[in-house]
Amino acid sequence: MEQTTESPLDRAIRLHGGITKLARDLGLNSHAVINGWRKTRVPSDHCPSIEGLTGVPCEELRPDVRWEVLRAKAQPTQAGQVA
Repeated sequence: MEQTTESPLDRAIRLHGGITKLARDLGLNSHAVINGWRKTRVPSDHCPSIEGLTGVPCEELRPDVRWEVLRAKAQPTQAGQVA
């Protein structure tokens, strides 16, 4: 029995209700952009938006990025400023 695993991007697409809806909600001109990411990879600057829309973590979408460092930098400092 062959078992296929769903990629994090495909899971995000499914959870959000389809590739066209996800593209629209990301502000992209066409779902073809997302379809192209299936062959390459999701640009890291789109990962936080996809995570926010779908709940699929950035760490799954782009495991090569050091998200813990980027998340730490985004935490507000005591003065309320972003580090």
